[in-house]
Amino acid sequence: MQLLWGDLLNSEGMQETPERVARHWVSSTWGLHQSPAEPLQRTFPSEHGEIVLIRNIPFCSLCEHHLLPFFGVAHIAYLPQGRVVGLSKIPRCLDILAARPQMQENITSQLANIIHSTLNAVGTIVVLEAEHTCMATRGVLKAGAMTTTQAVLGVFKTDGVARAEVLTLIRSSS
Repeated sequence: MQLLWGDLLNSEGMQETPERVARHWVSSTWGLHQSPAEPLQRTFPSEHGEIVLIRNIPFCSLCEHHLLPFFGVAHIAYLPQGRVVGLSKIPRCLDILAARPQMQENITSQLANIIHSTLNAVGTIVVLEAEHTCMATRGVLKAGAMTTTQAVLGVFKTDGVARAEVLTLIRSSS
């Protein structure tokens, strides 16, 4: 028996699909309605003047070109200048940027710029490593290929030794 398109659309399994798809898009794009800098507004005085690094933060976003998911981990470091932010606020900032159709390159740059400027950091590095389902399931069909992007600001951009220290710390966790 050959299944026809009309039969598929009228099947019991497809009856609530439009509502499920609508709920999916609302839950996948909530970041469009949030400011990614907002979680970083409350800071605390600190004498700590060394690197703060949060590694292996899971994230998932939607490729703006194909509306397919990409997912991976983020490594985020900053060098504070008299004030620090609660550690959970940095992943929350990432979540807001990732919860909108995006390019990985843009999430990386936007996140670094927001952290650097909002926290008045001396230096900031953001590294994202992700697998894109648009590469895995269409076109070149390369499942497992990882894309790495980085954004480097402040002292980490101008001081190669400081940058190497952060990148070594990131690699030691992966």
